[in-house]
Amino acid sequence: MTFTVLTTALDALRRVTTVAVATGRLDDPTPCTEWTVAQVLFHAAGDQHAWAATVGAGSMPTYNPFDPPHRLDAGVEETVTKAVEAATGVWAGIDPAAASVPTPLPPVPELAPALAAAACALDAAVHAWDVAVATGQPTPLTAALAADLMPAARATAEPLRGFAYAPALPVHADDDPATALLRYLGRDPQWTPDGR
Repeated sequence: MTFTVLTTALDALRRVTTVAVATGRLDDPTPCTEWTVAQVLFHAAGDQHAWAATVGAGSMPTYNPFDPPHRLDAGVEETVTKAVEAATGVWAGIDPAAASVPTPLPPVPELAPALAAAACALDAAVHAWDVAVATGQPTPLTAALAADLMPAARATAEPLRGFAYAPALPVHADDDPATALLRYLGRDPQWTPDGR
């Protein structure tokens, strides 16, 4: 795949899914306060299908990613794997030199290919972070990945606040890129499952 930021984010999503499934943590709470680990993963998978169907070929998810199920017959790991494979296949065919590509984000209908790939990666990476902190895994959101994702966050988050993103949290002078990105997207970087 040409878009390294997306490859990195999709790999992170697949890794945290495997651990969450293997450790039986699918019903645990997450920073997405209304959703369990399984629901966050189904949401993330649905979003990847929506991106793939919009920028290339493929099918939209069979469920509403913004009202994700607790269970699907295919299971979490298979659902996420198929979504990652669909995204990988479609983005491999996107010309980085194209003027723009469509997005599934109604307020931002088109973006330059690299920025669109980063926006798609943003979704995968942030939900990988949600699952990682919910299940006690190391954060997949490195400083380098967060820095690569911030331009996409700035290009897409504002019109989606109140729907896909909460209001931004205050940034601190000593925030590293990952912490700054999480705060910008309305996530508490210090979130823990027990609220402490």
